[in-house]
Amino acid sequence: MKKIAVLTSGGDAPGMNCAIRSVVRTALCLGLQVYGVMRGFRGLYEDDFVDLNSRSVSGIINKGGTILRTIRFPEFKNLAVQEKCFENLKEKKVDALVIIGGDGSSRGAYSFYKNFRFPVCVIPASIDNDIYGTDFTIGFDTAVNTALEAIDRIRDTATSHERIFVIEVMGREHGFLAIEVAIAAGAEIVLIPERTFTIEQVIKKLEKDRQLGKVSSLVIVAEGAGKAHEIAAQINERMPGAEARYSVLGYIQRGGVPTYQTRCLATMFGNHAVKCLIDGLDCFMVGVQREKLCPVRLEEVVSCSKEIPEEKLKIIEEMAT
Repeated sequence: MKKIAVLTSGGDAPGMNCAIRSVVRTALCLGLQVYGVMRGFRGLYEDDFVDLNSRSVSGIINKGGTILRTIRFPEFKNLAVQEKCFENLKEKKVDALVIIGGDGSSRGAYSFYKNFRFPVCVIPASIDNDIYGTDFTIGFDTAVNTALEAIDRIRDTATSHERIFVIEVMGREHGFLAIEVAIAAGAEIVLIPERTFTIEQVIKKLEKDRQLGKVSSLVIVAEGAGKAHEIAAQINERMPGAEARYSVLGYIQRGGVPTYQTRCLATMFGNHAVKCLIDGLDCFMVGVQREKLCPVRLEEVVSCSKEIPEEKLKIIEEMAT
């Protein structure tokens, strides 16, 4: 193996730059040449490659986003598009492709490998932490801490005015982020896409809290479970005297300076990815399981689903008593 290429795909996540830096510097240390592909799979299709050296990735370890940029490119599902990508890689004599991204990126990588048997490695980067085969993804810890910083300030207002606050966090399909935020923020209720709920259940819990003497409450809702403004409006309608407000944290959770945990995880992932490729692995994701780095077959990653931690949902209920 002499040359590898690296790209970032899907939604950006804090720590992507750390992973790029680690891939590049590990590869250079081991005698490989590195190309960066601009704007993910679209850049792969459009032949938008740049040479990367040690100085190319200098000073980016503390920066959010991705210096390689990222853009949605659903056309990558088409075989003709993938064939052009394969031709571009072979023309530059690239031996393997490192893809930093989430579940959609993993499916794209696996499809590309199946069609052309071109070596691929996925480094899991997602603020949702919803990728099977790894306990943590790049960006998740930073996103949780970013949300917590905002929620801690909202709680000050909620307590001062004796209000109920409904706070919407990211998570269209999964509630891993919402659960961690709810535990760390001391929320009374968490609503996630994986669990159905009724507004009656929410009202019942909030009324019970008032009977117990609580003067304020926090409801954390993943965006895929419901809309904060609608839930707050229904609470105000069904709970006379209640002052429910809402806040949507939105894209602030994607940006920002990566935390210590995110930086270390991204650096270790990038380092391990290159070494596994050199050792001959050709279709895998690097993950961390029980604090140990490990390669995970990409076929397993894309065919299995990560389970919601029921014990953490139970903890939220117990802490809200």
